[in-house]
Amino acid sequence: MYASALRSEILERAPGPRRQRAEGRIAVGVSASAGASRVVRLSESGSSRLRLPRSEHGLDGVLLNIAGGLACGDRMAVEAEVGPGATLALSTPGAERVYRSDGADVTVSTRLSVGAEGRLSWLPQETILFDRSRLVRTLEADVAADGRLTVYEALAFGRQARGETVETGLLQDRWRVRRGGRLVFAETLRLAGPVRDLLAKRTVGGGATALATLLHVAPDAEARVDAVREALLGHDVEAGVSAWNGVLTVRLLARLSEALRDAARAVLPLLTGRPLPRVWAC
Repeated sequence: MYASALRSEILERAPGPRRQRAEGRIAVGVSASAGASRVVRLSESGSSRLRLPRSEHGLDGVLLNIAGGLACGDRMAVEAEVGPGATLALSTPGAERVYRSDGADVTVSTRLSVGAEGRLSWLPQETILFDRSRLVRTLEADVAADGRLTVYEALAFGRQARGETVETGLLQDRWRVRRGGRLVFAETLRLAGPVRDLLAKRTVGGGATALATLLHVAPDAEARVDAVREALLGHDVEAGVSAWNGVLTVRLLARLSEALRDAARAVLPLLTGRPLPRVWAC
């Protein structure tokens, strides 16, 4: 009996098997040559891939996660560098999903760089957070004084069509953007614990289950405010638009992620100067 109890105690203390988590990294560099933008550097590792479909509107890149979603402990990273005079639009083929965690965080990091008179559009489709998911995300960008950067990130708390909600979890989203070497935008959004209750508060989400932030950094950003506000009229979203010192920011709240997509389709082409990548039509 003593030996049996001892064996049971040893088994309880023994660490469980280490689970294999997904890791992925993409690093891409683009330069302008003979009036066109071309990829001059590309590396892929783990579960991350970059595809470059043909486009008549410039150089498009589609970011793929072949792991099929993100779960506890997964780590993903993207680095994109657009050289002087070059252009690049990066998007995803569909919504990314962050599944329930047993304690470990999903970490996603993005680093963007735009050279003189370059243009980079970071346009992933929405990220869907599941109940008890844990996402820690960072975005850092360096933009030349005459460069152009458009960033759009949307979050959906559960799949509304299936009646899902996010009761608890963790979302930490940290953005730092520099223009001409100076910090022009810095914020950290953190929702921890009772996510649904927090979003229900009037001062937080007012009952919204989807939100998005659109950031446009460009020499003429302030001149776009009226056009953006007009484009948002008639959409089923709560929106705020502001601009200062070459930075335009749009905040969107909605009860359905489809409403965010419709608003984004109306606004983003005004800022990027081109139609949305074809994957947005899927």
